[in-house]
Amino acid sequence: MTIGPNMLMNGPPGSGKSMLASRLPSILPPLTPRELLDISMIQSVAGALKGGALSDRRPFRQPHHSASMAALVGGGLGARPGEVSLAHGGVLFLDELPEFAPQVLDSLRQPMESGAVMVARANYRITYPARFQLVAAMNPCRCGQGLEPGYACRRGPNARCMAQYQARISGPMLDRIDLRVEVPAVTAADLILPAPAEGSREAAARVSAARALQGARYAARGLPDSTTNATCPATLIAEIASPDADGTALIRHAAETMRLSARGFHRTLRVARTLADLDGETQVRRFHLAEALSYRGRGEDAAAAA
Repeated sequence: MTIGPNMLMNGPPGSGKSMLASRLPSILPPLTPRELLDISMIQSVAGALKGGALSDRRPFRQPHHSASMAALVGGGLGARPGEVSLAHGGVLFLDELPEFAPQVLDSLRQPMESGAVMVARANYRITYPARFQLVAAMNPCRCGQGLEPGYACRRGPNARCMAQYQARISGPMLDRIDLRVEVPAVTAADLILPAPAEGSREAAARVSAARALQGARYAARGLPDSTTNATCPATLIAEIASPDADGTALIRHAAETMRLSARGFHRTLRVARTLADLDGETQVRRFHLAEALSYRGRGEDAAAAA
């Protein structure tokens, strides 16, 4: 299980997807001493700990889409840790997600669930930690302009071009992605707007407050204080994220309308609980669930469920 909700950003080239992903570590809470030790040990095994220097920044790994399965999950000569382990405690950013080989992408499914990866060879087995937050980015279609008003794709109807491109990502892989966000193109008018009131510093303070709330909540139930909504057991999240009556009716209807799997159901509860924590709410409400559901699928599906 990841340290935070997995995210997929979908938008045309130049809309700022890669920039947003690279800024994410700046709003994540500082590393705990245990996390710092784990990350340092992984980097040492991989030969990436230069001069014995430790960093208090969460890892941000960005492998190219030509990366092999061994490079991503580990293996090769000496069974070295892969990118999923080097991103432990931080962010694994996969840009141009559909361009990765389908088999390589699907190799991420097991570590995304278990938070660890086992590299097995004839004479030995090594288990590396791999508790990371997956952030991915993609264009809506191969030509990148499928959502542009008035644009006609040369490969046929825009909808078919987009569907064929997005079909390169398997259903089970998409089921493990909690937030699917459309990133619109940035116009020249957008670039001259004043800076928003909430910057990275304010966002980081809200995230730290929500994480502290989660740590106290799970510590009171006998779990490590590093436990988050994304890492707590599925049996517990059903209790922790139990919604109000309106929210219960919504999630029940959405489970049927959107055909949520058991994994999708629990992941929706985790996101809704996190949204409530960011708002300082003790109770998960209908609008928290509605927002969480809107991130899971197409806008019309979420609207129909709501």
